[in-house]
Amino acid sequence: MSDSTPVPDAERTVRSGEFDLAVYEYGDPTAETIVLVHGWPDDHHLWDRVIPLLARRFHVVAYDTRGHGRSTRTTRTRDYRLDAFAGDFFAVADAVSPGEPVHVLAHDWGSVQMWEAVCDPRAAARIASFTSVSGPNLDHLGQWMRAKLSRGAAWGPFTQLLSSAYTFLFMTPGVPRVVLRPLSAEAVWRRFVGLMNDTEPRNVRLGPNFREDFFDGMRIYRANIVQRLVDPRERRTEVPVQLVIARRDVAVRPAGYSDEARWTSRLWRREVAAGHWLPFSHPELLATATGELVDSITTGSASPALRRAEVGRAAHRPFDDQLVVITGGGSGIGRETALAFARLGAQIVVSDLNLDGAKQTAALVEGEGGVAHAYSLDVSDGAAVAEHAAAVIATHGVPDVLVNNAGIGQAGDFFDTSATEFDRVLRVNLGGVVNGCRTFGSAMAERGLGGHIVNLSSMAAYTPQRGFSAYSTSKSAVFMFSDCLRAELAGKGIGVHTICPGIVHTNIVATTRFSGLSDEDEAAKQARYDELYRKRHYGPEKVAEQIVRAVRDDRAVVPVTPEAHLQYHFNRFAPAIVRFVAARVKLT
Repeated sequence: MSDSTPVPDAERTVRSGEFDLAVYEYGDPTAETIVLVHGWPDDHHLWDRVIPLLARRFHVVAYDTRGHGRSTRTTRTRDYRLDAFAGDFFAVADAVSPGEPVHVLAHDWGSVQMWEAVCDPRAAARIASFTSVSGPNLDHLGQWMRAKLSRGAAWGPFTQLLSSAYTFLFMTPGVPRVVLRPLSAEAVWRRFVGLMNDTEPRNVRLGPNFREDFFDGMRIYRANIVQRLVDPRERRTEVPVQLVIARRDVAVRPAGYSDEARWTSRLWRREVAAGHWLPFSHPELLATATGELVDSITTGSASPALRRAEVGRAAHRPFDDQLVVITGGGSGIGRETALAFARLGAQIVVSDLNLDGAKQTAALVEGEGGVAHAYSLDVSDGAAVAEHAAAVIATHGVPDVLVNNAGIGQAGDFFDTSATEFDRVLRVNLGGVVNGCRTFGSAMAERGLGGHIVNLSSMAAYTPQRGFSAYSTSKSAVFMFSDCLRAELAGKGIGVHTICPGIVHTNIVATTRFSGLSDEDEAAKQARYDELYRKRHYGPEKVAEQIVRAVRDDRAVVPVTPEAHLQYHFNRFAPAIVRFVAARVKLT
């Protein structure tokens, strides 16, 4: 994403009472209008990273609220009452979209202001939908605290008051300008917000009047908080509302939204493992979530992700309305994983080098009442994987779960393993994982709604053995690649899960290549090891269970079989002994 400030296609000044509001417009003015409303201590630049994403499809309007940015400034606390901000919004909406309702995306105090607007009788004709980010309805919050205390449940209100303790400082006249002056320096604030939100300071966009906005905007706390929490009103709305809740928000605890369904006719709730300033850290998520709600309102058809987020919708299976993409799904672990996810409600896209095998898996899924689609794919071919990903995304959407399972076996002493064979193992076992992550994973990150990537490694990744140099190297590389990718995608809300099976009976054993042997000797070894693995009585369905569990429980590294668990921990605490044994024992 570009670090540049988006250039408005049009600017105007909207009059609201005695206030002039600076308004900025982007995108096609004939498209659906989305109005963006900022909070404290921001101006419209809060949305600099979100605007380009929305302006591709929508008419986007951002404005500086009264007392901020280039809008009229005021030192009167009464000018910061919520009803005054709501009046400003309606003035802007009437100016930029006369006669047609607008959609709204608002953050922090901008969201608090918009709660006032959506509960206003005028909202029915002027607001089509409202996506609220990190900003509660103060009346609803007050009602929630009262209800909790009346039932003797003081912990929730106490933690919320503790999280909001800073507001008492903000509401003390004169004190913030002395105590918080160092924090109001732009460089300091960028570092502070970046640290609190796990994002780069350069992503924190500030307006040219930031320091003035920082202190002047604090009047909104004094004008509203005590009155609304002490004497909360009954405030209801018929406007469809989507809550985007940051679970690591230090200011507003997620529990404070728990009664919101009482006050809204239609409600969606998405929780994100992120901090308060989502417009800086997760612009893709906000653009996607807002766009999905707009599309649902305008077309009547909701995306699977939006359906999952709807409050009050009957809960069925844990992976209903989720898309799971699985490579190497024509047999073994891939096939059983497809069946396991399908039984839990997921729609399956399965690919394999052997198209007949993929079709058989799809038929098994459909035979159990599921939905599956089969594709032919060579995961070692980067161009083919990119083409496959594009086709899947265009036809079925961005996956919620990606399982990079495709792999091949190989055994034989290193000097008996040709460069071509060694490279083939790396291209399939490692390259296939990298190709899948690069294509599907990048689409998941761009969508911004999180997800899961499952990479199949092996006990061989941390078990040095004679005769397995190519295979163990490829699986060890997958292990480390997954560790690096996990760290890189943490801020995107995408979990990366490394699955490490041990001795599992699949057809990979019977098809393992043994270097340095004649065809007859290789076939004999394949049959011998296939029989040994069969007697182990550990089938691929047990690995599939662990894959599903890893996704559901967000487990990072999963040794599957007992020997894989034992070796994983033993190798960490006594690696010298592992190397000693490897030098003296040959399994092949």
